[in-house]
Amino acid sequence: MPVSDVRHVLVLPDRDAAEEVAETIGESFPVTEEPQLVRDALAGEDDAEDAQWLVVVEDPEGAMDAAALDAFVATWDGWREAH
Repeated sequence: MPVSDVRHVLVLPDRDAAEEVAETIGESFPVTEEPQLVRDALAGEDDAEDAQWLVVVEDPEGAMDAAALDAFVATWDGWREAH
């Protein structure tokens, strides 16, 4: 059975929200690797206040439910990037 290489990118409005999502996602989803936090500066913006934060979650088995992830990240005013 081939393993699908699924990666979920969760977009959060600030670092605090991203850190909280990264710390708590394992309580609701089968996370096998530590989620990665990435600062995503908006195009043309130098001000750190204008940055979004991404939480990148590997899902090699494709076991995470997209709708449940959407609802989970919405708690922090975030969303899941559809790829």
